[in-house]
Amino acid sequence: MVRLDEPTLQVALDYINVSQALRCAREAYEGGARWLEAGTPLIKAEGLDAVRALREAFPDCVVIADMKVMDAGRVEVEMAAQAGADIVAVLGGASDSTIAECVEAGQRYDALIMVDLIEVPEPAKRAVEAQELGAALVDVHCPIDRQMRGEDPFDVLREVVRAVDIPVAVAGGINSETAPAAVAAGAQVVIVGGAITKAANAAEATKVIIEAMRTGQAVATDLYKRGTEENLRELLGKCTAANVSDAMHRRGWLPWIHPLAPGMRTVGPAVTVWTYPGDWAKPVEAIDVAEPGSVLVIDVRGEAPAVWGDEATKSCVSKGLAGVVINGASRDTAGIRELDFPVFSRTTCPQAGDPKGLGMIGVTLKIGEVTIRPGDWVVADDDGVVIVPRERAVEVANRAVSVVERESREKAEIEQGRTLGEVSEVQRWEQRRRELSRRDSDDSEGK
Repeated sequence: MVRLDEPTLQVALDYINVSQALRCAREAYEGGARWLEAGTPLIKAEGLDAVRALREAFPDCVVIADMKVMDAGRVEVEMAAQAGADIVAVLGGASDSTIAECVEAGQRYDALIMVDLIEVPEPAKRAVEAQELGAALVDVHCPIDRQMRGEDPFDVLREVVRAVDIPVAVAGGINSETAPAAVAAGAQVVIVGGAITKAANAAEATKVIIEAMRTGQAVATDLYKRGTEENLRELLGKCTAANVSDAMHRRGWLPWIHPLAPGMRTVGPAVTVWTYPGDWAKPVEAIDVAEPGSVLVIDVRGEAPAVWGDEATKSCVSKGLAGVVINGASRDTAGIRELDFPVFSRTTCPQAGDPKGLGMIGVTLKIGEVTIRPGDWVVADDDGVVIVPRERAVEVANRAVSVVERESREKAEIEQGRTLGEVSEVQRWEQRRRELSRRDSDDSEGK
């Protein structure tokens, strides 16, 4: 049985480049980390060379290979152990025979088996079974996709700790605020990924988390934590429209709509309006319908004359709205800028139309390839406008915050003198893609 004198920090290096992983690992080591994990994305991208690199660079550390073994347990554990892994992670969803094979293979190479309980229906029951099969540790793991919906692993952790005698690890969005709670809930190994690997200074982040685990005192942080519906506006407020688009796989952009002045920014749920070019009756009526904090999204087919001006804007200020987005024309640009209220439109023109009242409020719109419904979230800034479907808003907001965190680490490396190409190893991956393309072409010609 593994015996740990005190709660231990395990750093999950979920990069896709060994060079990035090693740079962060060195900082984490400087900060006091001695358990280093070759994360699943790293192993999938770089193979077991990632484990070999960690073993060579950190001979005095415990190296964990997060293989997520599901089948062929003997072969995969032997491969990882021969590469230098001290601990190999196996999925709790694997069969009993696979876990038993993993344990036996590990014994031949002095490698321990950690059983990952991710998405197991009855985690405490499976933890007991894993212990009986010879697992040295079990891992209560809240997957990233659940973290993005605001979930955490702590209730399951307490249940599993009560059920087994072997050490229990915990993973799932843990940071300097929640690491002490993980220890208090019984975790003997606290697995931290983004709160260290996305930190501009991974050494300092590691020190803070280790100290928080040691003292039981949480350390406040604005990053590396996930939100819920209650703080959705705050979450999206941390992100740019570009961050949000990245989080949605480059979707959600309303084409050719721009702010009337640099620095304008808005976040809020949409109140939708459809009207004819120049007919400003429904846009103005929508101001009275909208709740404070809402964003009017007005579709005028991208055409002039204007359906919006400074008087309508002043009404929005009085009502406490968050912004206006117009797929059409606005006017009174100077007056709107003086009001410092976020107005985004496709074009401007001096000519207004007449309030004929032919439009509709609260209807589904289609602008470009994007559908906008009442209650969908709007994020707009200097880059343009992005729409977030309301049912995915919490998930997308959390993913967008994760993008912000990742970029903070990359920017810190660039400030140290590296280029973006060096950080992302784009040339290397391009070369690999070209090689694969050439190989596929040769195979096709051979047929």
